Amino acid sequence: MKNIRLFCKQKPTVDQKVVSDLVRWLRERDCNIYIDPDTGELIGETATCSKEEVPANSELIIVLGGDGTLLNVARIAHPHNVPILGVNFGTLGFLTETTLGELYPTLESVLNKECKIEQRMLLNASLWRGDTKMHDFNVLNDIVINKGALARIIDLTVQVNDQPMTSYRADGLIIATPTGSTAYSLSAGGPIIHPSMEALVLSPICPFTLTNRPIVVPDTSRIKVQLTKRHEDEDVRITLDGKVGCAMKSGDILAAEKTQVSIKLVQAPGKNYYQTLRKKLHWGSTAE
Repeated sequence: MKNIRLFCKQKPTVDQKVVSDLVRWLRERDCNIYIDPDTGELIGETATCSKEEVPANSELIIVLGGDGTLLNVARIAHPHNVPILGVNFGTLGFLTETTLGELYPTLESVLNKECKIEQRMLLNASLWRGDTKMHDFNVLNDIVINKGALARIIDLTVQVNDQPMTSYRADGLIIATPTGSTAYSLSAGGPIIHPSMEALVLSPICPFTLTNRPIVVPDTSRIKVQLTKRHEDEDVRITLDGKVGCAMKSGDILAAEKTQVSIKLVQAPGKNYYQTLRKKLHWGSTAE
């Protein structure tokens, strides 16, 4: 792998020396590095691509930041089918599992094509108003429908494969991929799903009826969620991978299903998913 696109979390949270040292290390191994204007300004170099661009000949994407940075990059990168190496400069780091201390050994494995590449599911979300598609997004983690700060509890009806499943009276609803099962869905009481599982999880947020529990459905499911007509003046939003996507009006339908493309994530050598869970969720630790 010689052509590498570098994405960097915005300053001042990233050390300029770390980025400069990485670029120098890669160039010493005859790699071509593509950097955007913000990264170029950070390290005193001229940009070689735009902020939203992944050059056509890119063979690897390196993301320096946290999970939020990687989610932003996934939105840009998924059409290009390029592996992503996430280096954790954030706090939690379920997706950016490589630490700074592990960066160079991991890169050696990547450049020698000795690393494992994981395929992570993407979920498509489209918002329909009558017969008109208003918005279309692809997400790696989750789709969240939730009420605004001053809105009342909202009413949603859900169909799976055009069959009625249930109705929710709740603060909202989360539709998560296996990757996103450790994000907001987990906080809402949803299960942890291994990334290799072919499944989706629907987790209501603070449901009015306690029998409305999270449910796991096959990843072949076509999910439709409609906001009922009683919410004409309510502030209801659709949030995609932690970014506000659009408003949802009464009668609108959110359609969600697995995409044909996926995201490739580089797995750090010697690590596995269960190790990440133990570390990030403090499993097995004892109170002091």
